[in-house]
Amino acid sequence: MTQSRWSFPAEWLVFTVIVVDLVGFGILIPILPFMSPLLGGNEIDVALVIAIYSLGAGIVGPFWGALSDRIGRKRVLMICLFGGALSYLLLGAATELWMLYAARGFGGLMAGSLPVASALMADVSAPERRAKAMGLVGSAFGLGLILGPVIGGLLAGPGDSFFLPGVFAAAMSFLSVLLAGVLLPSEAPRTLISATAEKSSPKMGLVSFLRERQAMLLVSQYALHTAAVSSAIYLSPLWLAAFQNWGPREIGILFGLVGVAMIVIQGASIDWLTRRFGLLNVLGAGAFVFVSSLVATLFVDGELSRALVVFTAFTGATCCLPVLNTIASSVVIPSERGRMMGATALTASIGRVAGPLVTGAVLAMTNYALAWLFVALPVVGLLLWSRTAAKRYRKPDGLMPSDSGA
Repeated sequence: MTQSRWSFPAEWLVFTVIVVDLVGFGILIPILPFMSPLLGGNEIDVALVIAIYSLGAGIVGPFWGALSDRIGRKRVLMICLFGGALSYLLLGAATELWMLYAARGFGGLMAGSLPVASALMADVSAPERRAKAMGLVGSAFGLGLILGPVIGGLLAGPGDSFFLPGVFAAAMSFLSVLLAGVLLPSEAPRTLISATAEKSSPKMGLVSFLRERQAMLLVSQYALHTAAVSSAIYLSPLWLAAFQNWGPREIGILFGLVGVAMIVIQGASIDWLTRRFGLLNVLGAGAFVFVSSLVATLFVDGELSRALVVFTAFTGATCCLPVLNTIASSVVIPSERGRMMGATALTASIGRVAGPLVTGAVLAMTNYALAWLFVALPVVGLLLWSRTAAKRYRKPDGLMPSDSGA
């Protein structure tokens, strides 16, 4: 297969595979906060169920990424998608709390599809198109958030059984395995198989790898961003249920609207925004909207206002990840992208574990107002980084940072 055949069509082939898989993932968003109480858990269990998935993903993220550098993105992607499908089946069949924990823990261990797919998307895109390609990954998330939560809410019904959502999510992941096998080419992109001199030593430790690539502060931003996002995902359904008596159906519709915003921003607008205003300005603006909306939760009242601040918070958050992925995929050589995206998956998972756990503890000991303020803290850190240390990066075009240090 020639490089010209691989480049443009493959972006959309990867996009299609991600969308189908994330529809299955999105089905769980409106139902997970209600599954734990149904099986005898409490608010802490809700946070732990979310966190155990991220813990597993963090442990194996660098492994899946590095493995995809060696044996190819397609093989690793299909393995992870298949494992994810099995985890959804286990979740749908859960009748006790420990089974829910086991299903989400196993799902986390198989959660290598996103970092591998992100590396693959970077492989097939030219440097000047990389922000747009990473926006496609975000658009895939958006479609998953539109279709998945709505389907999950409808299938869950009044929330007394979650068997159908689990089976449907598994079916979507099995379909994504089939699509990956049929649509994606078997060989690695030429950028990965060209020069053996480009390949980094697999024996180099992850910390040393990041220090040599001057990316320690960069990857730490994934922890801050995902801590805030995952905490907001955990807190929003509980907050809306407590103050507005919302259930899975209403939560699913709201996250579906968030998905529409993700498609508009990341799919249709992120390329223009980054070209017009610059990567770091877009990152800073998204973080500002995110943190402002989180703080606004302390002052709003009423169903529409509360739904609106949740919507704007996630809308601001959608501007951040494509920018971070664009920079991270551009400061390493092609044969190291899997490892780099695996490293970002690890730090992101740290945020996903710590965020809901600490937010759940804050909520249990205090109230929703202080919990929302805690969620805002890591976003403030991301905003400050975008205006200070992040300026050391030139416009990502495959170049390393413009000065030394981590």
